[in-house]
Amino acid sequence: MAKSHVLLLVLLAMISSPVLAQNQAQGAKSADPKKPTAQNGKAKNLTHKGNTLIGQENFVQAEANYRRAISADGQQPEASYNLGTALYDKDNYLEAFGNFKQAAEVASTKETKHKAFHNMGNVHMQNKEYERAVESYKQALRNNPSDEETRYNLALAKELLKKQQEQNDKNKDKKDKDQNKDNQDKDQQKDKNNQGGDQEKKDDPNKPDQNEGDQKQEKEDQKKGDGDEKQEQNQKPKDQEEQKKKQQPRPNQLSKEQIQNLLKAMQNEEKKVQQKIDEKKIRGRKIKTEKDW
Repeated sequence: MAKSHVLLLVLLAMISSPVLAQNQAQGAKSADPKKPTAQNGKAKNLTHKGNTLIGQENFVQAEANYRRAISADGQQPEASYNLGTALYDKDNYLEAFGNFKQAAEVASTKETKHKAFHNMGNVHMQNKEYERAVESYKQALRNNPSDEETRYNLALAKELLKKQQEQNDKNKDKKDKDQNKDNQDKDQQKDKNNQGGDQEKKDDPNKPDQNEGDQKQEKEDQKKGDGDEKQEQNQKPKDQEEQKKKQQPRPNQLSKEQIQNLLKAMQNEEKKVQQKIDEKKIRGRKIKTEKDW
């Protein structure tokens, strides 16, 4: 199969420049040297068949053969690389990247590593991951410093990365300005509300300020609590005194026993008086004498 490099045009918002892709199918001649095995031979045959189908634009059958080749021998970089290329052409960038990465990991030649890293950079470019694209293109150039396609894509990735960072800085500045404006608007609204409250108090001097009213109410509650406590303290000795008075007899109040003794004494005195009166009557009574004559 003839080898060719295909230019893939990437529509970019800021710079309309082509990203060059190295998506040639790798045939058996370009395979990494490896000790032949039955699985190795089967994988090579399936890869070669997939390459043929790609040339016939039978992408579905080609993809199936590449997958079977990988299953037969996962250490064959050609099948992984060519499957990644087929998936890349179908815009399946996520799965394509995985196959390019696998090819780079198992490849034993610099040329295969170079092509795998080059197309990994192309996937990052499609996803606008320009910083990662720069690193992938650098890895590709380490394995093949003379490749002009990789060098061109690296320069393009750096330019897009610079513009992306500038745009991010602008967005950050705009976000900060918007945040500061929101804070200023809130502060102005707060000041306006405070001024409105002061003006309302000025218009109606008899209307107490909310804070002053709260402080006044707090003082009244505290004063009331102190008064209640003081009243309670004053009430305690009074209650104790009344209780003591209840327990002790009043000065002018006689007990039942004292009243009975007093009545007896009065009765005795009365008897004595009556006896004296009776004695006086006897003594004062004239004795009638009888004459003998």
